[in-house]
Amino acid sequence: MNAHEIDYEIFGEEMQYVEIELDPQEAVVAEAGSFMMMDSDIKMDTIFGDGSNQEKGVLGKIFSAGKRILTGESLFMTAFLNNGQGKKQVSFASPYPGKILPIDLSEINGKFICQKDAFLCAAKGVTVGIEFSKKLGRGLFGGEGFIMQKLEGDGMAFVHAGGTLAKKYLQTGETLKVDTGCIVGFTQDIDYDIEFVGGIKNTIFGGEGLFFATLKGPGTVYVQSLPFSRLAGRVLASLPRGGKDKGEGSILGGLGDIIGGDNRF
Repeated sequence: MNAHEIDYEIFGEEMQYVEIELDPQEAVVAEAGSFMMMDSDIKMDTIFGDGSNQEKGVLGKIFSAGKRILTGESLFMTAFLNNGQGKKQVSFASPYPGKILPIDLSEINGKFICQKDAFLCAAKGVTVGIEFSKKLGRGLFGGEGFIMQKLEGDGMAFVHAGGTLAKKYLQTGETLKVDTGCIVGFTQDIDYDIEFVGGIKNTIFGGEGLFFATLKGPGTVYVQSLPFSRLAGRVLASLPRGGKDKGEGSILGGLGDIIGGDNRF
């Protein structure tokens, strides 16, 4: 095993967190901002890159960190090492309502491809890299650009999906069409491309975008019901403009709010 062997337990329903149990000298790496809590004797350290090439010197660290720049992530990650004598726990929380998906890379031939902001944490030794798109259409219209994130190794990794998580098994040649923002990730054998929705009415009045993703088996695909971009868009759309509240759809506006029990004035 190259990656550390870690045990874990996931708690919660809509707002989940994962508790990882570390044996002495075991470590886990995580994205900045995902830390929730930890036991004493766990040492927190900021590392350059993902921690997978630390033994290869300065060039290895620079290469590891450089890959993260291309995915829009920070140059640095945080490592949590158990310096104590017994088992210790460290927990990481999901950034918004959804599900935490545990992935054992040793069971899927050592590679998983996911959207660039889905990664939460992983056993130290798992490589967090980039997956270049080889197709022009996928890069221009896929919503994730030419680059997606790939997790490689033989340890445990954890990614986050917004809303409800759907898991789809695709047979050879079987195709699934998905909104580009709803893709969480997929196994390496999945063929991923972008398809034009088609039709003038769909294009102008459909409101679902001009393109959707086509995922062709064999392999496993994970789909989320609430991408963060969609959640953020709804929040922005509901913000008051010009200092006036939208009134929650009431034709009475502010008067309707007072009648409905909202007494902010």
